[in-house]
Amino acid sequence: MSMTDPIADMLTRIRNAQTAEKTSVVMPSSRLKVAIATVLKEEGYIDDFAVRENEGKPLLDISLKYHAGEPVIEKIERISRPGLRVYKGCGDIPRVMNGLGIAIVSTPKGVMTDRKARATGVGGEVLCIVA
Repeated sequence: MSMTDPIADMLTRIRNAQTAEKTSVVMPSSRLKVAIATVLKEEGYIDDFAVRENEGKPLLDISLKYHAGEPVIEKIERISRPGLRVYKGCGDIPRVMNGLGIAIVSTPKGVMTDRKARATGVGGEVLCIVA
């Protein structure tokens, strides 16, 4: 049986791994998940990630980041979901915690943060917020 929302599954795995104080988390890989992991790494929310092969299937291995024993990601939440897609123009993209957090947006120019989308002048689907 296929999964209905693989992005929500990715975010839940990260959230659960940090609650259990794991150093890394492994999940099935896709291009969109790798793009989200790239944004998280560029913004400093995770240490690193790698795509590995296991019996012909790609797996995404994310190394989680902690500061003073606390997870760097305090909140990670899915916004747009299969039952209710959320699309915003460049001027309407939400600011997370007045700019302290990020919203990850899927745009025609790729997956990027809310700040970069506003600077580029593109809107798109608001995938999730991270703080």
